[in-house]
Amino acid sequence: MKSLEVLQSWQSEAQEIRRSIHQHPELGFEEQQTQKTINDLLTRYGVDSIDLSFAKTAVVAVIKGNLPGPMIGLRADIDALPVTEDNTFDHRSQHQGTMHACGHDGHTTMLLMAAKYLASHRDFAGTAVLFFQPAEEGRGGAETLVLKEQVLQKYPVEAVYAMHNWPSLPAGCFAIKPGSIMASSDRIFIDIKGKSGHAAQPHHTQDPLLVATHIYQGIQGLVARTIDPLSPIVVAITQLHVGETTNAIAGTAKMAGTIRTHNEAVRADILAKLTALVENMGAAFGMEASIKLGPVSHPVTVNTEAEAARAIAVATELVGPEHVVLDITEQMTSEDFAFFLQEVPGCYLFIGNGDQAEGHSVGLHNSHYDFNDAIIPLGASFLVEVIRSYQQAI
Repeated sequence: MKSLEVLQSWQSEAQEIRRSIHQHPELGFEEQQTQKTINDLLTRYGVDSIDLSFAKTAVVAVIKGNLPGPMIGLRADIDALPVTEDNTFDHRSQHQGTMHACGHDGHTTMLLMAAKYLASHRDFAGTAVLFFQPAEEGRGGAETLVLKEQVLQKYPVEAVYAMHNWPSLPAGCFAIKPGSIMASSDRIFIDIKGKSGHAAQPHHTQDPLLVATHIYQGIQGLVARTIDPLSPIVVAITQLHVGETTNAIAGTAKMAGTIRTHNEAVRADILAKLTALVENMGAAFGMEASIKLGPVSHPVTVNTEAEAARAIAVATELVGPEHVVLDITEQMTSEDFAFFLQEVPGCYLFIGNGDQAEGHSVGLHNSHYDFNDAIIPLGASFLVEVIRSYQQAI
């Protein structure tokens, strides 16, 4: 496609941008420098308007085509992770303890390059709305943008698309499927109140650790014996905090973990069962136990049929059917783009970051991860061609 050839000719610029963003990572809602970089580049590229009024550090840009048509959204996440980078290349993070370990620097750059192309080649129908979203990594960026601040009221897109790089998927490939693609994510926090005392006199205490162990075992039984084994679900207790010394039984215990599923009904069911388990287990031992969710939860990411079909058609035209994976497995990781998809139709897809043979098999959130600059033109071209596809039936 013509757009790919042009975008490939801009590769040196794209690489410079991506590596600069990688060097200056910022956590969610703190992306002031990243926001400025995006704003400066979009201004230079000549987009029609730039809106900095949403979600502290978000950037929303509008580009109008020369033909009448729908308003279509493209979204990229811009935040980094609280990870210390262990790479030694020149563009490694300059911010100790913060790193672009998930490729959001690459996602941002792909959308910037798509913006440059669309602003200079307006042979498309309708309006492209570009959402550069902060705080995807568990800090509520999409929830703030979409639900709390209602960005889609001001920019009522008819469909929206987003893309994530995927290590182990070869560069030059896409993976797309309709329906559920990423799991829901809930953080759970359990508090148990007992009675402290001397470890040599346990009958004078109420040991919260005893309740915690029964809750832990009970959770395994809930998943194994009350949920359809064909329904993907994970309930993982990842923290248990109790006690400070060897000769005293603590008065309190705290547990924490996460729930992941691909079914909203299963999600509601397991939350209700966990609440009953925790509260009744505490009561059975004469103690008080409670469970609550964390401040940020993500619903299931669900692609709509028509938009997934459109994405598949665009990707197939770009790279050929042999490079479009249609049997991608549902992932138990989560994605806050789900909040966009709860409001409007759309598609979330994967672009190959490279496999082991290509030297890009390091997984996401790994301290040695790096985005593959070679895929920027292809990713940007996909975003451009999705917008252009709306002037013809697919």
